[in-house]
Amino acid sequence: MEDRSRDLADFLRTRRSRITPDQAGLPADGRARRVAGLRRDEAARLAGVSTEYYTRLEQGRARNPSPEVVEALARALRLDASEREHLTDLLARPATPRRAPAGPQRVRAGLHLMLQTLDHVPAFILGRRTDVLASNRLAREVLTDFDALPALHRNLARYYLLDPAARERVGDWERIAAETVAILRLEAGRHPHDRRLADLVGELTLKSPEFSTWWNDHRVLRRTHGSKHYHHPLVGDLHFAYESFQVPGDTEQTLCVYNVEPGSETAQALTLLSSWTASAPEGRTPSPDAAEGHR
Repeated sequence: MEDRSRDLADFLRTRRSRITPDQAGLPADGRARRVAGLRRDEAARLAGVSTEYYTRLEQGRARNPSPEVVEALARALRLDASEREHLTDLLARPATPRRAPAGPQRVRAGLHLMLQTLDHVPAFILGRRTDVLASNRLAREVLTDFDALPALHRNLARYYLLDPAARERVGDWERIAAETVAILRLEAGRHPHDRRLADLVGELTLKSPEFSTWWNDHRVLRRTHGSKHYHHPLVGDLHFAYESFQVPGDTEQTLCVYNVEPGSETAQALTLLSSWTASAPEGRTPSPDAAEGHR
């Protein structure tokens, strides 16, 4: 993974670069402006710290600032909740890093049963690094059959960024892929010693043309809720309102549910898709031509 000091410097620099002096309510001072957004001394003034101290922070030489300083920086740079969390992670003492994540994650039996109960909508459980730990049949139909992939390839970021079919199937692919990179960025700040996450970042850097640009933006995001749009080769466009829930008893597992409006075209399409796939031999998806005969 990248050097933590450089990570912190780049994060603070990119956050202040997006705020203009006018937006921050700072008067024009007549100086030639060589950088986009706020200068270091302007960010320091807004946060109520000295320019020297802010510079040391941005250079990674002033670790473990007080909660009051972190809050002042967050206000000055207009950080959202995910960004505040990321800043706190990056400022953590090098002497007390979070441990690298433990071994393979397991999904308990009750959660597998929940996924089966939610058989009318796509639902799946994500773990660290956006690993797909478990999924129901409709999730495998709407996205991809994660169960058919090698264990190390069952990963949502890897699917969005490296599977050519994802670009055709995922509506607003660029937004969804960029948001997924932001989720990985947040996790990299929290778990800087995760070897598998570092390997995933390295693979995406080499194989995805867009990944490096989004990674270097230092955007961070925690999955909560939103909208998703997919295009399925059998039933056409599908529109979802997704919700994400932290699994009780395991802060590193997230239940993701793709909800639909009852009676909507998407709900009807999912009913058809469910009936087709349930009748397919050995759980295989029927071809579009074969499905046509069921219309």
